[in-house]
Amino acid sequence: MQGIIVTSNGDVWVLGISKNQLVYFPKGDWTKGRIVCEGRTVAPCSEMAGPFHLAVDQQDRIWVDNAFGDTVIRFPASDPSKVETFKTGGFSGSGMNIDSQGNVWVTNRISNSSQGVAVVQNIMKAIKASGSYSDWPLVSAMAAQTTGGGNITLFKPDGTQAQGSPFSGPSLPGPWAVAVDGDDQVWISNFAAPWGQLAHLCGVRTETCPPGMKTGDPISPSLGYVGGMQLLVDVDIDPAGNVWVGNNWQDYKQCYGTPVEALSTLCGGQGVVVFYGMAKPVRTPQIGPARPF
Repeated sequence: MQGIIVTSNGDVWVLGISKNQLVYFPKGDWTKGRIVCEGRTVAPCSEMAGPFHLAVDQQDRIWVDNAFGDTVIRFPASDPSKVETFKTGGFSGSGMNIDSQGNVWVTNRISNSSQGVAVVQNIMKAIKASGSYSDWPLVSAMAAQTTGGGNITLFKPDGTQAQGSPFSGPSLPGPWAVAVDGDDQVWISNFAAPWGQLAHLCGVRTETCPPGMKTGDPISPSLGYVGGMQLLVDVDIDPAGNVWVGNNWQDYKQCYGTPVEALSTLCGGQGVVVFYGMAKPVRTPQIGPARPF
């Protein structure tokens, strides 16, 4: 299982990446939970490819991105069979968040489609051989990226991409997750060797950004914010405007294969990093789109 959200009415939606599953718990009641679909035969799972994360917008529509492909899907929470599919212009969707205007921000961990195809093929081979999902093909491909890295797709509420999307740059070597603050500015964590980077981009309300900036422009330095970080996954913003990121891995090469014995404890990341008061505060609980004070 991978992505999980709670909607404003208390329903819980969960994704299973290795079995291509969509699971639903009405009002969060685990005794009434059910698998909506599984595999690649029934909608909306027929349009999924390693579903990774999901979000709900202001129109009660569920958005899902795909780790093994270059698309996101959307369906009404009331009828998951009515699925729509949108190309992202990137590969291996990971994070997803929705701003106060209903725009959907998606992190694509790999921007080069030819490399993305090879990664997907390797992942599918690994799943077929072992019967379970392995991070290794994707992680090794991400860590090996020397140019291009990943990118960020911005969908407007009607499903079309915003001008300039997908966004890329040196501060986005391996974008994993995305958080939206109270000014609708976006914060991107990066899973990229040899250290983690936190990117800060101008959002759709450009009046809150430094003068002259447009949507998607980096507010952070060219390499993002660095220091004290390892290979990052999630990023979140709290009611004080603090930005929290998690050090997921330290040295990915010590996690798989034959690690060096003396370095084998360096696999897992160490700790959580907080940037105090850097973002515009948001209301909690963070259910659905970001809510400013």
